[in-house]
Amino acid sequence: MSNIHPTALVDPSAELASDVSVGPYSVIGPDVVIGAGSRIGPHVVLQGPTRMGRDNQVFQFASIGAVPQDKKFSGERTFLEIGDRNVFRECVTVNRGTATGASVTRIGSDNLFMANAHVAHDCIIGSHCVFANCATLAGHVEVDDHVILGGYAGVHQFCKIGAHAFLANNAAATRDVPPYVMAAGAPAEPKGVNSEGLKRRGFSAEQIANIKAAYKTLYRSGLKLAEATVELERRAAAQPEVALLVAFLPRVTRSLIR
Repeated sequence: MSNIHPTALVDPSAELASDVSVGPYSVIGPDVVIGAGSRIGPHVVLQGPTRMGRDNQVFQFASIGAVPQDKKFSGERTFLEIGDRNVFRECVTVNRGTATGASVTRIGSDNLFMANAHVAHDCIIGSHCVFANCATLAGHVEVDDHVILGGYAGVHQFCKIGAHAFLANNAAATRDVPPYVMAAGAPAEPKGVNSEGLKRRGFSAEQIANIKAAYKTLYRSGLKLAEATVELERRAAAQPEVALLVAFLPRVTRSLIR
């Protein structure tokens, strides 16, 4: 395969599509599968079991698929699954799952992980997310689609971040963040609706107004969570954008940010 630099080390059992390129001094271990069109830069380490889809790009010094940083891990066979068209910039680290968790770390498609971002074991990440420099997920975190994590933002283990949420730089999410919400601070607190992000993704002015009204019901109405949920369920029947928020609430396990 002429796309493999002669200084790269590729295990014979690794499966690389014919057009995958691998840069100098990179190491690709056994049980790694890399889809067509993917580009692996220099000094990258890819360990398996890892399945990577099409058209991914991994920049120098990234470590993808290493064993989890979990003291309970005892060498069990666990997995990393990556979709298509993701970009992993310099020094990004992504760990496989654990047997005591879901046994898999899973990343969707079209995500950007900027330099030094970290995805810990058993995390589940959707698609179209942006992790700015040094954004960090602890183990077992769930991040839904179109989430943005600012630089140095961190998420506590087992937290969930809803779709279209925005965590500001240096935010520390220790509880679950609902869809559409902007959060900032340490610990992170809700600061409003991610309106600009929603505009960029094609949400109409009416939809954004409905989401803002739902936010006020959840956070400013004085209603208890159960009461607010009933009201939001009523609105969701005619407002699909609110239905996304309602669907998130039963998933909450660490309580909502307040």
